[in-house]
Amino acid sequence: MESNIVLECLRTRRSIRKYSPQQITDEELTAVLEAGTYAPTGKGLQDPWIVAVQKREQIETLVRMNATVMGVESNPYYDAPTIVLVFASSPDKWANGILDGTLVLGNMMTAAHALGLGACWINREREMFATEEGRALMKQWGLPDGLVGVGALSLGYPAGTPKPQPARKENYFRIIR
Repeated sequence: MESNIVLECLRTRRSIRKYSPQQITDEELTAVLEAGTYAPTGKGLQDPWIVAVQKREQIETLVRMNATVMGVESNPYYDAPTIVLVFASSPDKWANGILDGTLVLGNMMTAAHALGLGACWINREREMFATEEGRALMKQWGLPDGLVGVGALSLGYPAGTPKPQPARKENYFRIIR
C-alpha cells in the first residue's frame, strides 16, 4: 500500500511524558482542537465539550486535583504547558457521550503528532470534575450542567525522543469472511 501520512501518524504516535516548557503556538493549539471537533459522534450530536487550559494557576489546580485522585504528589500531566480536557453528557442523559469524547481525544492525539507536538492521554477527570471544586471550574469555564469529565491530554513540545513503537501483539485482529 502506498505511503499515507494519516496511517504513518497512527503507526508512529507515542505517548509523550516529558515536555519542553515552551508554550505551543495558537495556530498549533487551534489545529489540535479543531481536529477534535471532527471526531464522529453518535447521531451527529457533537455532544463533547473541549477546554484547553494554559493559565498557570488553573494548570496547578488541575495537577493538584488529579494527583489527589491518583494518590501521588507527582504531576500527572507531566509538566505539559497545555492541558486539554474533554467533557460529555453523563451516561444517564446520553449513552454515547463518553464514547464520543474518547474519539475526540484520539483525533486530537493524532493531530498533535502530525504537527510535531507531543500528547498523552490522561485519566481521572471523571473523578476530578465530580467534586465541588471540579463543578465550580466547569461553571467558571461556561460549561453546561450535567457534564462529566471524559479524559484529558497533556500537550506540548516533546523534550527528547520517545522510544520506538513496540511490535503489535500476535493475532490482534481477525478477518471473518
